[in-house]
Amino acid sequence: MSVVASAPGKIVLAGEYAVLCGAPAICMAVDRRATATVGDSADGGCRLETPGLSGGDPFAIVESVCGGQRPALAIVLDTRAFSDERGKLGIGSSAALTVALVAALARSADVFVKAWLAHSELQQGAGSGVDVAAAVHGGLIEFRRERRRVRPLRWPEGLCVRVLSTGVPASTRDKLSRLADTREHASREVLAAESGRVARAWRTGSGDAVVDCYPAYVGALRQFSVDHGLGIFDAGHDELTDAAMADGLIYKPAGAGGGDVGVLLGRSEDRLDAFVERRRDLVHGVVACALDPQGVRVEQT
Repeated sequence: MSVVASAPGKIVLAGEYAVLCGAPAICMAVDRRATATVGDSADGGCRLETPGLSGGDPFAIVESVCGGQRPALAIVLDTRAFSDERGKLGIGSSAALTVALVAALARSADVFVKAWLAHSELQQGAGSGVDVAAAVHGGLIEFRRERRRVRPLRWPEGLCVRVLSTGVPASTRDKLSRLADTREHASREVLAAESGRVARAWRTGSGDAVVDCYPAYVGALRQFSVDHGLGIFDAGHDELTDAAMADGLIYKPAGAGGGDVGVLLGRSEDRLDAFVERRRDLVHGVVACALDPQGVRVEQT
């Protein structure tokens, strides 16, 4: 009998980098899901198929979950939903896949701690774990790294969002390594404070409150990026941020930045769509995705 488990990707809406310093992060799970299928091996070896997986050693995910071993199982790790015609999207495929594999092997969705530890090993201790939390819990969450605290939130009334692709791949691990090698600046504390302020706005459930607090947050993130030489607003993020601000909208890189995706926020679906259409010179593509209320799920076949 085979076991199939799936888990969603994620978009970080606020708190990137600051979450490493104990500040809250806001993250939404999205309905692009990684799938892990685990069944019996016909020849007693570890047989691995990885449709959609690009780069790296695919066995590393299996070994991180299985204590360094390659079990005698037939395993399919499917991340095709995390790419489109432009390539890999950068919305948390490795965390989603790790969570799905842990769940399939355990035949249980109660896998937060084990998936956290496995993904941390895979990332060599880098990262905050917010992507694992989103993959396990689904929905919209406020996350704090300390004690792995997750607080479910409801989507704010009147808040609209689009996920925009830069078409440029980015490495979270490289940016975190650079941050670790850079002396700490005062902008790190400012970013943490603004992250807390944004999180409080998300808790209110008011779209107006959320949009109103973002300009200060984006400004703090920009200064943090400059001070620490991270290039968060590279790959077109900087131009999109300025263009959105001029139109009374909010745009920011989502996650590590320097490529991958960003989020466009506002109070009107029509205004977001009009911005995307008008700024085709800056918008590489719109990622078709929506909030996924369900986290990891397991089914037997």
